[in-house]
Amino acid sequence: MRNIVIGQYLPGSGFFYKMDPRTKIMGVIIMMVAIFLLETIVQLAIALAIGIVLMILGRLSIIRIARGMRPLFVLLIFTFFFQILFNREGELYLQESMTVSLSSIGGIILLTIIWRLLARFKRFRFFLLLAYLVGIFFAFSLLTYGYTFTTFTFSIYERGVEMSVFVVIRLLVIITLSTILTLTTKPTDLTQGLESLLRPLKIIGIRSEDFALIISISLRYIPTILDEANKIMAAQASRGADFQQGKLKDKIRQIISLLVPMFIIAFKRSEDLADAMETRNFVPGMKRTRIHELAFNMTDAFASLFILCSLAASIVLRVL
Repeated sequence: MRNIVIGQYLPGSGFFYKMDPRTKIMGVIIMMVAIFLLETIVQLAIALAIGIVLMILGRLSIIRIARGMRPLFVLLIFTFFFQILFNREGELYLQESMTVSLSSIGGIILLTIIWRLLARFKRFRFFLLLAYLVGIFFAFSLLTYGYTFTTFTFSIYERGVEMSVFVVIRLLVIITLSTILTLTTKPTDLTQGLESLLRPLKIIGIRSEDFALIISISLRYIPTILDEANKIMAAQASRGADFQQGKLKDKIRQIISLLVPMFIIAFKRSEDLADAMETRNFVPGMKRTRIHELAFNMTDAFASLFILCSLAASIVLRVL
C-alpha cells in the first residue's frame, strides 16, 4: 500500500507540470480513444514506448511509477491467463494432456507449502507466483502416478496468445496515462480543470462545480485512506496480528478488524472536511474566486498538436 501512486501528486519540474490541467484531462481522454483504435500488438508496443519516452522527457521516475502499479500486476496476470485459457481461435500452439491423480495433487500440495514458506521474501513475490503457476502445470502434466481421478486437455491457441499480450499492453498504456495525469496535477488544479470543461453541462441542469468537487475529494483522499490503513496495520502487527500468514479464516478476521477502524476514520475525516468547508464559507452553487486562474501556454499548444497527430495516426492505421 505504501507505494501506490494512483491519486497521488508528486512535485516536479517537467513539462507535464507546466501544462494546463484542461489540456492534460482532454489529452488523456483523446489518447485513450486513440489507444482503443489500435488493432495490433506492434502498434500498442510503439504507443507504450512513446509513453515511456514522454515520462523520461517529463522527468518522471519510471521505477517509482512501476512500483506504484505493482498491485495491478495481479489483474494483468489474471487477464493474461484468462485470454490464453478461454480463447480458442487460430492455430494450435500447444496441446497437453493433464491428469488429476494422487501424485499430482501431492505435488501441488508440496508446491503450495514451499510457495507459502518462501512468501516472506516480498521482493521476489511476483516471480514466486509465476514459478508456482508453472509448477502446477508440470505437476498435472508429468505426475501421473497413483489413482487417477480425471483427465483433461490443456490447449494454447495462436489467437489466445496474441489477445493476452494485446490486452495486457493496452491496459498498461491506459493505466500509465491516468497515472501521469494524477502524478503531475494538483487536486485543486484538477478540480478547476474539470469544472471548466464541464461548465457547458449547466445547460441541461448539471452543476459542474459539484461534480468536479466530488471527483477531487475522492482523488485527494485515496492516499490519505491508504496511509491510515498502513498505520492501522502497523499498530495491529505490533500486537501480534499477521496479514500475510495464517489460515483463510484468520485472514478474514484480520481484514474485518482493519475495515472497522477504517470506516470510523473515513466518517470522521468527512465530518472534519465538512466543518472546514463551512468555516471557510463554502456554499454549494455559489460563485467562487480563485488565487490562480487557468491559462494556456505554448507547452499546451505543442501538447495539443501532438495529441491530435496521435489521434489522426490511430484513425489512419485503423482505416488502412
